[in-house]
Amino acid sequence: MKVLHAITGFILLFELPIPIYWLVLHPLNSFWRNRVRAAFWTAGLSAWLLGGAVLWRFHERLLRGQWPGWFALAAGFLLIGAEVYLFIRVERELGSRRLIGLAELTCSGELFSRGLYARVRHPRYTGMFCAVIGAALLSGTPYLWAVLAVWFFFARAVIVLEERELVARFGPAYRDYQRRVPAFLPFGT
Repeated sequence: MKVLHAITGFILLFELPIPIYWLVLHPLNSFWRNRVRAAFWTAGLSAWLLGGAVLWRFHERLLRGQWPGWFALAAGFLLIGAEVYLFIRVERELGSRRLIGLAELTCSGELFSRGLYARVRHPRYTGMFCAVIGAALLSGTPYLWAVLAVWFFFARAVIVLEERELVARFGPAYRDYQRRVPAFLPFGT
């Protein structure tokens, strides 16, 4: 059980702060454009210190569930595996500088619509959703599911902000991309 709690804790420490990071950057893009290095430090430290502190403070409630059962265990690891695959692919396709938001802050880069991005607009967020659901399945606590319900709201708000920024930056080309490519899953729109 301790191994499952450690895996779940690691996944949550990596994934839960991501919406906080982007909520520091996206709404204040114009402010951060002349302070790129400060933006990364501020967003990164704010997100992972806050996320780590919350996780540390509530780890007993969030991570100390019952044995999840074999189905939940298999599904949880499968979802976490999907996140690992998607993260590696996205990093390979975009590069780490773009993955952390350098293009948004410098208004640089092109509209990337190849590879995974030809099938879904947000493969990184899809992976993030897979990972936290997988972690919740491994944890087996109702508290974590409640936290994730709130977290999904913030993650969705970040995605809305990001889409607005992309429309502002790329205009009709991004609107066309939105019409052609579904947001999270490679079917439907």
